[in-house]
Amino acid sequence: MEVMNCKHCKKLFNYISGPKICPACKEELEKKFVEVKEFIRDNPHKGISQVSEEMDVSVQQLKQWVRQERLIFSEDSKVMIECEQCGAPIRTGRFCDNCKRSMANNLSKLYPNKEEPARKKGTESDKMRHFR
Repeated sequence: MEVMNCKHCKKLFNYISGPKICPACKEELEKKFVEVKEFIRDNPHKGISQVSEEMDVSVQQLKQWVRQERLIFSEDSKVMIECEQCGAPIRTGRFCDNCKRSMANNLSKLYPNKEEPARKKGTESDKMRHFR
């Protein structure tokens, strides 16, 4: 545990993990998140800059909630962010479906297939042996 200044209010607090904000600011941010979520639910056609202005939340904070998949905009919403890998427009998360699929394929190639090769029938090792 270390002591640091809150990024929002600049007060000292005991930092353990997560965002570098004090518990009071964290609680306020959660309340704001709930308000923003309700606002977006009631106003699905508003753009991210409109949501930012009307709810007094930074565009950066809104994008962070979208990247964390805490906020997901409807299909008919104007809100889009960019895939961190290829720049394609996405509605939530960090990567588009194509980049996710590509990363999953690349990761699966790193680990060898642990299945044993199938034995051929009729080989010497498969025959019954009699010892005298």
